[in-house]
Amino acid sequence: MRNIKCIVAYDGTDFRGYQRQGRLRTVQAELEAAAAIILRETAKIAASGRTDAGVHARGQVINFLTGCSIPVARIPHAFNSALPPDIVLLGAEEVPADFHARIRAKRKTYCYQFYRGPFPSPFYRHYAYHVPEALDWAAMETAAQHLIGQHDFTSFRASGSTVRSNVRTVFAAGLTPAGETVDFRIAADGFLYNMVRIIVGTLLEIGRGKLEPETMAAIITARDRAAAGPTAPPHGLYLERVEY
Repeated sequence: MRNIKCIVAYDGTDFRGYQRQGRLRTVQAELEAAAAIILRETAKIAASGRTDAGVHARGQVINFLTGCSIPVARIPHAFNSALPPDIVLLGAEEVPADFHARIRAKRKTYCYQFYRGPFPSPFYRHYAYHVPEALDWAAMETAAQHLIGQHDFTSFRASGSTVRSNVRTVFAAGLTPAGETVDFRIAADGFLYNMVRIIVGTLLEIGRGKLEPETMAAIITARDRAAAGPTAPPHGLYLERVEY
């Protein structure tokens, strides 16, 4: 059996998330359906992590075991012929038998995109969160720096999570203006359920002047979801990169 690792991009707009959920349309279900057609066998596809309904990916990583002899360079082309247009395999490689997309992941980077035009844009409506008001981006950047380091991120975890520990290490966090959009990127060794979206919602409270930038440190220390801001909507969020 060969172990195949692939990079996948998808538009999460019309999916109920990554993970298979019965008959609902999910990314995993579409990938496994394509695998059945192309590989002519049932493949259990593992991913670096789940994404929620409406969340996108530029660099999701998956892997699967297969006895199929298709050359690895041809796998993306073959899969893309069977996948819907909102999912694309960007690359594939053969990896050691013990590689697992989730277990072996060391660092993940998420990007949350804001659109700051005065009016909503039909072109960004599924891909960026519209913030027409003037925000204090400098204050948001200052607040983001408090996230860096190893912390207990209980304040930024939605209910429903069953993880053993809420401690994560954030390697980098900050905002990058790009014309009419602003990108917030955060890289860590892992993320809690809705962690990035709750961080973004808190940053927005700071940008609107409802909280001071230094409040971010106090929110982390509180270890209380009620201390943080609201959960930002999913459509501005992208899983950008996974490193091993």
